[in-house]
Amino acid sequence: MMYKNQSLKKYLDDLAGKLPAPGGGSAAALSGALGCALLSMVSNFTVGKEKYRKYEKEIKGILLKCESYRKRFLELVDLDVKTYSAYANAKDKKSKSMAKKESQRVAKEINSLSYKAIQLCFPLAEKGNIYLINDVLAGAELLSAAFNAALINIEAE
Repeated sequence: MMYKNQSLKKYLDDLAGKLPAPGGGSAAALSGALGCALLSMVSNFTVGKEKYRKYEKEIKGILLKCESYRKRFLELVDLDVKTYSAYANAKDKKSKSMAKKESQRVAKEINSLSYKAIQLCFPLAEKGNIYLINDVLAGAELLSAAFNAALINIEAE
């Protein structure tokens, strides 16, 4: 099942259901996408404001990275579902081992991407729209959750 173009309700219903996937890995990726979306929102509310003009170039750079990371996180939601489903449905030891490696690669990418995205929170908190600092902090928490959830999946494999 590919969730990228499905409703959030469909994803959450399947996540809550009695299915092997989606699970914690795809939820971690979704958390990362949500965190990046918040950082993008803050960037969008900062760019073009006279008060933040001296940071314009830097904030635009942060926005580009946030949008790139958000897109990849969304792809990782589906990729995690695909790789874990392959692992859960593997019939022989060799197939299971290969599927496990691929699933772990996805978890490592979620973890690494979360770390990169968290680094954007610091300059955004310092130089972004002051009225949206709570959204930067909420984004950081969501990215931290993505990082930690992916780490759990890496260590569990």
